[in-house]
Amino acid sequence: MSVLLSVVDEGDFSAAARALRMTPSAVSKIIGRLETRLGVRLLQRSTRRIGLTTEGMAYVESARRILGEIEEAELAIRPGAEPHGRLRVSLPTAFGHRLVVPMLPGFIERHPAVRLELSFADRIVDMLDEGIDVAVRVAQQMDSRLVVRRLAANRRVICAAPAYLDRHGVPETPADLRDHVCLGITAHGGLNIWEFDGPNRRRTMRIRSRIEADSTEALRGLAIAGVGIIRMSEILVGPDIREGRLTALLTGYNHPEGAPISVVYPSRRLLSPSVRAFVDFLVEQFATPPWELEAG
Repeated sequence: MSVLLSVVDEGDFSAAARALRMTPSAVSKIIGRLETRLGVRLLQRSTRRIGLTTEGMAYVESARRILGEIEEAELAIRPGAEPHGRLRVSLPTAFGHRLVVPMLPGFIERHPAVRLELSFADRIVDMLDEGIDVAVRVAQQMDSRLVVRRLAANRRVICAAPAYLDRHGVPETPADLRDHVCLGITAHGGLNIWEFDGPNRRRTMRIRSRIEADSTEALRGLAIAGVGIIRMSEILVGPDIREGRLTALLTGYNHPEGAPISVVYPSRRLLSPSVRAFVDFLVEQFATPPWELEAG
């Protein structure tokens, strides 16, 4: 597998042989024996270039994953192993850009051998299928395959722009929201269920809106523009409320406690030094939440 990956990465047998300190004929023989054992051709050879067959592409993808996990297993038990190599991190768009990205220079300076690969999405990614090493999430964790470490609490607030309230009036009770434009988030059913505290029990209302987006940052922008009402993390809209761009609504009814901010990673994999270092770094950074410092 290592020889095959070297040929693919280097582009030809001679370059792979130099990288592996082998002869080109030895590299060719190893690839030939591998193809014979598998019963399929992995490489398309020509005088100018080497390409992968369909079977070769599938095999190379699996080989990278397998060899990566072997490396992780060895690193995890090596005394004093330093974090290094690629670290794929999934971040929610708004939280990632606003909270996590400003923290990253400290991690990069502390661990220069780690190659960070950041992915931003407001959907819940399948970490195992998509090869994600660690993720920051603001959602209830339902996947038993993942290890979860809580970073911080998360309070949600209902709010709208003064311009919207001037045109449509201020809702006084949760029932009034049925006559307003409430902005929903696409494919996140849980976030479209707004919770309210009643005299006897907690009540919920599912928001159905003609305006939805799969990005919390887009919904925040629409709310500030006066398009409708949102229910969003106070971490994201707190500065807008303090500076008058948005106004908090239904404060006597809204149940503020939302899913906490957590960092998660696949439990089936040994905890590599780079994952451990990143998780510990986030726990350290969130010990004093940056938005509390800003609010103060």
